[in-house]
This record gives sequence, structure tokens and C-alpha cells, in this order.
Amino acid sequence: MSLSLSAAQWRRIVIVLAGLHVLVIAASNYLVQLPFTLLGWHTTWGAFSFPFIFLASDLTVRLLGAATARRVVAAAMGPALVVSYLLSVLYVDGRFAGVNALGEFNTLVARIALASFCAYLFGQLLDIGVFQRLRALRQWWVAPAASTVFGNALDTLLFFSIAFAGSSNAFMAEHWLEIACVDYAFKLLISLCLFLPLYGALLAVLSRYLLTATADATPGRIDSRADRPGYSR
Repeated sequence: MSLSLSAAQWRRIVIVLAGLHVLVIAASNYLVQLPFTLLGWHTTWGAFSFPFIFLASDLTVRLLGAATARRVVAAAMGPALVVSYLLSVLYVDGRFAGVNALGEFNTLVARIALASFCAYLFGQLLDIGVFQRLRALRQWWVAPAASTVFGNALDTLLFFSIAFAGSSNAFMAEHWLEIACVDYAFKLLISLCLFLPLYGALLAVLSRYLLTATADATPGRIDSRADRPGYSR
């Protein structure tokens, strides 16, 4: 699939996708504060929101290439760190702590924000790298499935170990490994059973939309493949 995008179009796409990443990260950092028990296992609601980022990244790599996907991660990681900290300070255990909470530096929240930053950065880079290596396979589902398995594994391990291992939150310090494993299992279940079919449907819709939107390319526009060595569909 050949897409011709102007520099302004390209910037808008990166900004919109980065905004989506920040939104999902912020929501997940709030939801991870809300643990619950399912079938006797401890997990958090964050396991149900964060897979959206992997879906967005995989679609970005498929349609716009790995270089663009990395630009999205680079654009999102700074704002995501700030938003994660502010949101986690304002909302503790899901309850609004008041604006005055911003006046005092919270070490536990800072750990969670740093953990989110590291997990997002390295998890996404691994996800993009795995997807890029497998994207040329005839079976379209192999790349998103494999990248989800490996990317989510690294993301989950980094987040929970950095945020909660030996932390002042006694419950999370004791149960972080169990919660991480259960979260990972739920992320895979959601991603492979629900998001993988959704990926195929969204790929078809977005491909048609992007081809239509760029069909009237004028001289001076750049081909988005120029930034994507080895591009293939």
C-alpha cells in the first residue's frame, strides 16, 4: 500500500497517535490503583485498558512503518510521565486527594510514574521491533500476536517490579508478582481473543481511509514510505 503524505499530515498523525497513547497510559495508571480479585486471583483494572496501546502501535507499524511508530513513542513518553505523576497524585486508591496533594512530592507515586515510563518505552520498542521483523509474513496475524506476547511481557514485568517491589504499599509489595502474572494473563487473553480480530477489522478500514485521504496527492508531498525502509504490506 502506497501512501503519499504531506509533512503537515504526518505531524498531525504523530500528534494524534501520541495523544491516544498518553490517554491510555493515564487511564491505566489510574486503574492500576484499583485491585480486585477474579476467580481467587489478584489483578487490577489496568489490565483491561493498556492493551489498547499495543493495538495502536501495531496498526501504526503496519500502515505507516516502524520509524513513524517510534516517533509516536518518542512524542508520547515525556507527556505520559508528567500526566501519570499528576494523575496518580490527585487520585490515590481511586479517590480524589485534592489539589493540595500536588504541593508535596510523593515518592510512591513517583515510582509508579517512573515504572510506567520505563515499561512503556521498552515495551513499545520491543513490540515495534518484533512486529517489524514479522510484518512481511503471509499470515497477517503472526506479527501482532507475537509482538503482543513479547511486548506485554516486558512491559508488565518492568512496571510492577519497578513500581511495587519493596514499596511502602504493603499489599502491592507482597502481591506484585502475583498481580503482574495475572495482569499479563488477562492482557494476553484480551489482546489475542478480542483485539486481534479487532486489529484485522481496523486494518481494513484504516487502509481504505488512508488510501482515499491521500489519493489526491499533489507535487511536493512526500511518500510516507521514504521513512520506512523495507516497507511491505
